[in-house]
Amino acid sequence: MNLSISAHHIALTPGIESHVRNKMSPVDRHFDDSIKIDIILSVSKHEHKAEAKLHFYGKDIFCESIEPDLYKAIDDLAIKADRKILKIKGRMTQHSTETIRKIQMTVGPV
Repeated sequence: MNLSISAHHIALTPGIESHVRNKMSPVDRHFDDSIKIDIILSVSKHEHKAEAKLHFYGKDIFCESIEPDLYKAIDDLAIKADRKILKIKGRMTQHSTETIRKIQMTVGPV
């Protein structure tokens, strides 16, 4: 997993960076290949925003979470990213089994 973290209008401390790495590690377990994740943490008046751009298998996924607490925003972002990855993984496996069935129907039983 290639993880890059950037911060806008906020200092990126080692504690925040380790929290992001720990929360985003479950996303990596779904695929064997590497996933590139770009995370942007920003703060405005009373809200903290965490954004993630995930790149894998030629697909780009965008997730965003806005909360009053930065750590809560990171937690919600990790949950959203995990759900989206699972949704795409389900589609990929469904399409691959459908193509296998089509090939078996045209060729005949093996």
